[in-house]
Amino acid sequence: MGNEFRRLETGATQTHLTLEMTRRGPLRILRRHRLSNHSFAMKFPCLLSVLLPFTAVSLFAADPAVVEYTVKLETVIKQTETDKVQWFHPRAAAIPNPAGGEPAMVMTIQKHLDISDYFSGLHVLTQKSRSAPWTGPTLPPELDWYTLPNGVTVSVADVTPGWHAPTGKLIAIGCQVRYSPKGVQLEDVKRAHQTVYAVHDPKTGSWSKWQVLELPAEENFDFARNACAQWVVQPDGTLLVPLYIARNAKEPFNVTIAECRFDGTKLTFTRHGSVLRLNVVRGLNEPSLIPFQGRYFLTLRNDLKGYVSVSRDGLQFAEPKPWTFDDGEDLGSYNTQQHWLAHPDGLFLIYTRRGANNDHIVRHRAPLFMAQVNPDTLQVMRRTEKVIIPERGAEMGNFGANPVSPTESWITVTEGMFMKDSKTRGAEGATLVARILWAKAK
Repeated sequence: MGNEFRRLETGATQTHLTLEMTRRGPLRILRRHRLSNHSFAMKFPCLLSVLLPFTAVSLFAADPAVVEYTVKLETVIKQTETDKVQWFHPRAAAIPNPAGGEPAMVMTIQKHLDISDYFSGLHVLTQKSRSAPWTGPTLPPELDWYTLPNGVTVSVADVTPGWHAPTGKLIAIGCQVRYSPKGVQLEDVKRAHQTVYAVHDPKTGSWSKWQVLELPAEENFDFARNACAQWVVQPDGTLLVPLYIARNAKEPFNVTIAECRFDGTKLTFTRHGSVLRLNVVRGLNEPSLIPFQGRYFLTLRNDLKGYVSVSRDGLQFAEPKPWTFDDGEDLGSYNTQQHWLAHPDGLFLIYTRRGANNDHIVRHRAPLFMAQVNPDTLQVMRRTEKVIIPERGAEMGNFGANPVSPTESWITVTEGMFMKDSKTRGAEGATLVARILWAKAK
């Protein structure tokens, strides 16, 4: 688009505007020059004719109103001197109270076993109501790992739980992982890396065993993970499950959305959407999905930067674009997952980034930020950025985000005590809940 702009340089003012358009984006230019939509069209008709095919939405879109909230930070558990357990991947889901009171909470969590991406079976913490104490972590036998005769351990990692209202069940979805006796991830058999799920019945307190989500036979699904990913339950009960897929773990990953049916026991694949590709380093992975005001928003991890895409139906997505602030600058989030929260009046991204006096943190994975997103421009509104969970010398890149009630949402994370000075900087290996308390009920 820059070539078209340069051809329009016919006057000093217009040239200045043209160069700003290429660098700053059209919405900022209208504000900078205090031009209304009408005056802009009258003053620069030829420039507008070039802009409209590319920026018809973003050019005249007003910034969303800022949604107000407060944050209350709570500690669920923390590392002790005696056990020194490094808990990891805490993610929560609310179970509605049939009587209309406070929901019960379930948090899934795993032990990090001192080797990169080597995790225990899935443990569970429960809270009968928001005012009740936490119970656990406990390890249901159905959610534990098992060892094969050849010494290979089969486990599950990167789990996200969620409530399925039509059946009254909680579903935990993650990825199957095979480990060597030394804790190294293996791709020793075909389809070693697949999406798995377990079902919890709150009426009986029982969990099912892990089941593999059966996917199409094509080789593009030989590696198919839902991992660290927010998934969606549609009004009709179908699920939209983000996957990152490839022929094997050595190729760049692509992303697609799997539509699935759930009957209370079995999750069944029905179809998948468009396939998003980015042939940069390891491609796209750890996608998270959320619906907001009639559209679906997808945030994507890449080794070099985060990406975002949007869809009308939750299956067919636009070409991903890099995450930026609303002034056009790169968000600075890279090689780390991002997640969503939504309020009826605002869409929010939770992320980590560089440039926050955090060069001592691996991959700049702390603090945790939250900011409102302009859903039309797909940009982070810089003025709304807040530190939700402060950095205390530990990494916090593996976190979760979930709704709780019309007045509350959660962000959950455990401090990763992986740096020599984590403790001296103040980190405690704490599993934290940042309670987002909305000023206006959803």
